[in-house]
Amino acid sequence: MTVTVRSFAKINLGLRIGAAREDGFHELLTVYQTIGLHDVIRVSVGGGGRGPKIEIQCADPRVPRDESNTCFRIADRAMRALRAKGRVTIEIEKRLPVQGGLGGASANAVATLLGLERALKKSLPGAEKLRIAAEVGSDLPLFLVGGTVLGLGRGEQVYPLPDFPAMACVVAPEVGVSTPKAFAEWDRLCGAGSARQAALQPPGSVEVRKQKPAELRSARTGEGARPHMAGGNREPKLTASDSSDRMVELGRGLSAWLSGLYSGAPSGFMERRGRAENPLLRLVRAGIENDFERVVFPEYPELSEGKSALLRAGAKYASLSGSGSTLYGLFASRKEAALAAARLRKQGWAAQATRTLTRQAYWKRVVAG
Repeated sequence: MTVTVRSFAKINLGLRIGAAREDGFHELLTVYQTIGLHDVIRVSVGGGGRGPKIEIQCADPRVPRDESNTCFRIADRAMRALRAKGRVTIEIEKRLPVQGGLGGASANAVATLLGLERALKKSLPGAEKLRIAAEVGSDLPLFLVGGTVLGLGRGEQVYPLPDFPAMACVVAPEVGVSTPKAFAEWDRLCGAGSARQAALQPPGSVEVRKQKPAELRSARTGEGARPHMAGGNREPKLTASDSSDRMVELGRGLSAWLSGLYSGAPSGFMERRGRAENPLLRLVRAGIENDFERVVFPEYPELSEGKSALLRAGAKYASLSGSGSTLYGLFASRKEAALAAARLRKQGWAAQATRTLTRQAYWKRVVAG
């Protein structure tokens, strides 16, 4: 039996990069939001036979078909955890951009896990699925929650936030940006000079020496690379001295936003406020930003221009998603988003209009009917 699962994308509503950890990752603070764009994953389990026990099929040559693929790695772990045998075939129909900051590879892996459970008619406990997902990659656990999700740690610690009304948005994928190299460039920006200089000076006062470009535009898919690694070329794992302050600042913004939702709110509060302004807009207006814009925009001015184009097209808020390269804008209505996407396409941007997905809508649509 072949099981078909939709593999939905995510955007980042703000992303703060904290200090590098001993395990080589960075502390992160972000809010993930699932959206309606998706890949399609088809999973089947047959008899052993000859050939590999796990086979990846994909028409996109940029998607790896070996054990570096996140779908391969999660299938291997899930089969062992389920004590299942057989030959697993995973077909990936790519509709999302590769290395676009939309979590495509991570979503594909979680869709594979869900498809395997259905194909085998077995299921793992929720905690076990989250553990396996976190082992494979930092962004995977969010797709086991869906909707609006708070991400901490290296992004793998996920907490569901209140489900808000869906909001229209436009995504505009551009050049491919390598996440590990974007982190390396962040470390270069914040660690130029010496550890002592980085510890004593804020990022604005650190002199960034002109060096060889960090080659953020990757020739390979990188879908199997470990994300969020500090110092991709074994450079000093240094971060800006104000990294903790920035994390605290965003944390306070999130706390104030949540307090406004719950503190003394009368019945019908969400509905009335939602008609006036979607709570997601109130969140992004709390002052959240994506730290990656500081290193990706100078390397790729076209991305900075894309953000400006979204705002000129009427976006209430626009940002880079993840480490890039996809930009997105939030719009007041589906009509405004559709008009903006058409306008951006005329300007040469590969823009698509979609909507954010609530948790309920996400789970209703994951398994294709």
